[in-house]
Parts: sequence; C-alpha cells; structure tokens
Amino acid sequence: MAKRDFYEVLGVSRNVQEADLKKAYRRLAMKHHPDRNADDPTAEETFKEVKEAFEVLNDPRKRAAYDQFGHAGVDPSAGAGAAGGGFSDIFDSVFGDIFGAGGGARQGNRAYRGSDLRYDLELSLEEAVKGTEVKIRVPTLLGCETCEGSGSRSRAAPETCGTCNGVGQVRMQQGFFSVQQACPNCRGKGKSVRDPCGSCGGSGKTRGHKTIAVKVPGGVDNGDRIRLSAEGEPGQNGGPPGDLYVSVVVREHNIFTREGNDLYSEVPIDFVRATLGGEIEVPTLEGRVVLKIPGETQSGKLFRLRGKGVRSVRGGAVGDLICRATIETPVSLTKTQKDLLRAFGDSLVEGSGRHSPRANSWLDGVKKFLDDMKFT
Repeated sequence: MAKRDFYEVLGVSRNVQEADLKKAYRRLAMKHHPDRNADDPTAEETFKEVKEAFEVLNDPRKRAAYDQFGHAGVDPSAGAGAAGGGFSDIFDSVFGDIFGAGGGARQGNRAYRGSDLRYDLELSLEEAVKGTEVKIRVPTLLGCETCEGSGSRSRAAPETCGTCNGVGQVRMQQGFFSVQQACPNCRGKGKSVRDPCGSCGGSGKTRGHKTIAVKVPGGVDNGDRIRLSAEGEPGQNGGPPGDLYVSVVVREHNIFTREGNDLYSEVPIDFVRATLGGEIEVPTLEGRVVLKIPGETQSGKLFRLRGKGVRSVRGGAVGDLICRATIETPVSLTKTQKDLLRAFGDSLVEGSGRHSPRANSWLDGVKKFLDDMKFT
C-alpha cells in the first residue's frame, strides 16, 4: 500500500512553520494514541503514520530530501515501523510525561540513551585550515566515589519503589481520560534508595570532568561540528551513552578573512608604487609571495592569487587568496616633500584633468545631479 503524503497526513501546508508543525502533531498524536483508543485496532498504525510524518518533516535535512524526491528521498529506517518495539523518543520529546516514557508500558527498568553534549572549540584560522589535535575538558557524570555508585549511604541495593510498585509510573485521572506520568518518588526508575548518599543524593553519580583528544580535520570552518560517538552523558539502566558534538569557532584573524574556500586580505600600497607600478610581498598561509602591482592601480582593485586559499573539509578545489589594494596616503611629510607634491599637483591641473578620470566622471555626475534639481 502506497504511503500517503506526509503533509496530508499531518493536515498542514508544504510551507508550514516548525511551531505549527508541532501543534498539528500534538493534536493528531493525542487523538490517535493507542492508550486512548484501546478498542480501535487501527489506532496504533495511524499513530505510527503520524509519527513518521512528523519525524521526517521536523528534521530540516530529511524534509528537504522529501520535498525534492518524495518518499524515495528519505531513509526508510527513519520511519516509525523500523524503529523497533514501542514508540520512539520523538513522542516523548513533544509530550513529556503526559503518557509516560513509553506510551503507558511498564518502563521502570527501561534502558535510556544518555544525553548528547556540545562543546564550543575555539581555533585559530591556521589550525582550522591545516587541521590539528587538541585536548578538551568536558563536564560529565561520574560514579559517586562515596557510595561506589550504589546511591545508598549504606551501599545497599535500591529497593522496589512503594509508590509505583516498581512500574516507574503512576496513573492519574485528568478530565475524561486517565493519563500516566513518571512516579514522583522514584522519578520513573521503579526503584528507590532508602538511605540516599549525601554526596550524590541517591543517584549514584556526581558531576565531574574528563579530558578528550579531538582530531580536527583540515578545512573546517565556523559552525562545523565534529561528532565524537559515545562521549556524551552516560545512559541510564545500562543504556548507551550519548554523543559529544564539538562545534568549531574560528577566531578572527588580523590579516585574513575567510569566505567559503577563499581568503581575503587588505594590502596597503604606497602612493608612488600604485602610480608607477612595482612589486610587493604579501603573506599567505604558506609563506610570502611576490605580487606584481601594475601602474595606475586604484584603491579597491582586487588581485587574485590562485590556489592560495583553503581546501574545504568536504573536499573539492583549493580556494584563492584575494588581495584588495588600499592606496596609502603619505603622512609626516617634510616641507620639501610637501612643496614637491604641490608642484606635482599643479602639473596635474595643467593636464586638463586627464590624470584623474574617476574624479572627472564623478564631478560630471554631480553637475548633472545639481542641474536636474533646478527643474524640480
């Protein structure tokens, strides 16, 4: 049986915003949740269809692929039917504890994956372009040394919670239907500690830090992320740990700025060299190179040095270094130098303005603008 269009399943338009998408999902998930439709054998399949549609459309990458290629553009394993037993955490993240962690099932001893962590890593431009290896210190949960991870002051094993009888959830009546929520006594674990450890409060874990070596590939840029599997928060009840995402932040450079694979640099050129032409040494990330300056160079002229930019971490051709000429006006002149410049300036005036074409065209534009204003 062919799948229905995901936008049709959720009853939203193709340009729906995130907030409206979640609102539509909540409404349909509440309506078709199996706990509220025990007598309807199709409720679970409808709920899974709604969940699958939301899971794809709520992910920017999957949504873009779906918009372009339809169902063939998204990974079939991302659907609800391939998620394994029960309903995935996507429902829990939207509804919290209204139905409990597993749609009403006994979840006291369920294994939970640990949370993902994020670390902002500052790098110099050189480190980002060439790659490096750095050690970072990140916060994490460690086994409590006082109680040796038992959570109990006497190190006794946790007992079955008397409030929920080990289920991890309690049922409450809200309006016309009953809902479940995590047990307030054991916080959904199904077990409780009679004499909690004073150091960890009965959790068996304390906050600490760990040092991790991160290999940064060459070519990374601002916003790129490096995923370190299983370096996040530890899981619960034997669940796998989360991941650590290292987000790259490249510090501002005093010479270069980066745009994609290209580097940009301001190159000051003295007045005489810009007028008569010459050569000047400019820095690159690989050392100095000689840049030839043609005569009559104007401020703002761009010089492109092929292959002196950056190779992206994703591969492809190396970018270029683009140098922007900035003509520098001489300062701290002596009287003799000033007299020479005045004489030089007078000689330019005698040339009927042909030595300053940009100034002449600008003055012509100003004159035309002012003349036009007289008739308005």
